[in-house]
Amino acid sequence: MSLLERIQKQQGDGQPSTAPPPSAVELLKNELKAKLQTYLLQELRSDELNDPRTVRRKVKELSETFFSAETERLGAAEEQHLIEETVDEVTGYGPITIFIKDPEVSEIMVNGPNQIFVEKGGKLVRTRQAFRDDRHVLQVIEKIVAPLGRRIDESAPMVDARLPDGSRVNAVIPPLALNGPTLTIRKFPTKRLEIGDLVRYGTLSPNMAKFLEGCIVARLNLFISGGTGSGKTTLLNVLSSFIPSDERIITIEDAAELKLHQEHVVSLETRPPNVEGKGAVTIRDLVRNSLRMRPERIIIGEVRSAEALDMLQAMNTGHDGSLATGHANSPRDMLARLETMVLMSGMELPVRAIREQIAGAIDLIVQQTRMKDGSRKITHITEVLGMEGDTIVLQDIFVFRQTGAKPDGTIIGDFAPTGIRPQCLEKLDRYGIAIPPEWFWEG
Repeated sequence: MSLLERIQKQQGDGQPSTAPPPSAVELLKNELKAKLQTYLLQELRSDELNDPRTVRRKVKELSETFFSAETERLGAAEEQHLIEETVDEVTGYGPITIFIKDPEVSEIMVNGPNQIFVEKGGKLVRTRQAFRDDRHVLQVIEKIVAPLGRRIDESAPMVDARLPDGSRVNAVIPPLALNGPTLTIRKFPTKRLEIGDLVRYGTLSPNMAKFLEGCIVARLNLFISGGTGSGKTTLLNVLSSFIPSDERIITIEDAAELKLHQEHVVSLETRPPNVEGKGAVTIRDLVRNSLRMRPERIIIGEVRSAEALDMLQAMNTGHDGSLATGHANSPRDMLARLETMVLMSGMELPVRAIREQIAGAIDLIVQQTRMKDGSRKITHITEVLGMEGDTIVLQDIFVFRQTGAKPDGTIIGDFAPTGIRPQCLEKLDRYGIAIPPEWFWEG
């Protein structure tokens, strides 16, 4: 009995047909693909897997040999498509390889083997791609995390990792993920974005861009606040490009994403615990250690826990010009979150003392928001003025004011100054950075 006949019999139809139903053809294709991959893994030498061009050529040659000896055949176009899928399996990451290569895709979400969503232009779209089964998804996850020394199994069912291009990867497997292995990839842009690109995309206005550039050069401490997927890391990468090239920069991240063009950069990355649950190195450990490395700038990819206290102390003890990001929905919310994170350090500090630390450390909060139409916009540039009683005083310098929306959902609005002259202009003047006062005039 042929392979196709066996498939049809499994579907309850023992009579072979000259025009099999699509589901039968699809099952035949899957079985041939599995057989082809097994054949290729047996025939390919390990040294041939290092060069993608060599792999592609060898896979094509071996595939032709395979199909010439195989009794069950597909159409020429389907066989070619199957070969391309096999190349992606061997050299890439299976069915999601096509999305990793697509520059228009910014995020890939795998919800078990049968659901793959992507984000394009800020919108979520379900794709037709799928994995064979749970094991297939696990193979791709292991292929991503193994080169980084990370592991994922029942004892450690969650992992953060990154692709070679810096794209951020998060994976969760059963028993935590009930729908099957779950994989989320936030892609790192292949093209290095510059401040001019963000202006063209409508993330901020030219005056806001120039003001932020001046603040970085003048060594103000900036904190970028925003929700998940709002573009905080992208903005952090762009703003860090304004740091003078003769300064020593220490970057600290969970998964290294920042790509700085300066020459004197030291990148530090956290480490998870080993099999015995020991050997973990946290963001807080790295922040403390960075203070012994003669940093002129400290950049923290994301502050989410007790490292907030060490970051604030560093900013208050001569490490001006530091940058960091955190999750919050507004500048005021960010201050409240920082208070909570400082308390997570285990230090029993009075709330007023914590607020004084925050007010003395942070000069500006830049709030970035992902709008309903998928666009990212800087909705607030807010100055931290100090303490008034027990309250940290904030003042907005620039804000985004939404005036409406187009029929297709595109947000309409404008970036506007609030009419308040920032106190930090005095520091910018000392660095020879002249900002026209009319930039801050309301209307």
